[in-house]
Amino acid sequence: ILKQANFDYQRRQYNTVVSAAMKMLNTLEPIKLGTSCPVRPAILRECLSILLRVLYPVVPHLTHALWKQMGYEKSFGLLLDAPWPAVDEAALVQTELTIMLQVNGKLRGEIRVPADASKEQIEALALQSEPAIRSLNGAMPKKVIVVPGRLINIVA
Repeated sequence: ILKQANFDYQRRQYNTVVSAAMKMLNTLEPIKLGTSCPVRPAILRECLSILLRVLYPVVPHLTHALWKQMGYEKSFGLLLDAPWPAVDEAALVQTELTIMLQVNGKLRGEIRVPADASKEQIEALALQSEPAIRSLNGAMPKKVIVVPGRLINIVA
């Protein structure tokens, strides 16, 4: 989301920057403070500081007030001087993908496949999966349509 927000800023697409900020906020919403996990407050604090820095060019007065009220000014200094959040490209690399599994055009489940799997490997994994076996009821597939990284449709 941060990568997309940075790209949108470069293109001066401020409406989509705000949309990216909303996506960030929606991602943070399930994180609840007060749980036994000691890492969560630190993660939430870092995420909120990134959110405020992304929103700063769009709503500077509000983000400056929040930055100060949340105590970031003591840690990072003024919001104006805070470094722009950088995207860690290595963290974005996925080793596995979730692909939707359809049988005769109806969603029957999902399968996890290696990110670098070929169409043939994806097809083999799909045909061996429990949702496909259950949905096919022993019928032989007539055609298998693979959209890499997205879905696989088995036509029986």
